[in-house]
Amino acid sequence: MLGLIGLLLLVWLVLVVVGAVVKGLFWLLIIGAVLFVVTAIFGWVKRGARR
Repeated sequence: MLGLIGLLLLVWLVLVVVGAVVKGLFWLLIIGAVLFVVTAIFGWVKRGARR
């Protein structure tokens, strides 16, 4: 499960970078950043529930 969350975080990070680099894709930066934060929080909560 944590491997999947790590993969999703990597994908969202790539979206953020592409959105920042490619002019006119600011929306991609915003979506990637929001999904990154949501996935990170979800992973942190799941990791805390395992203990």
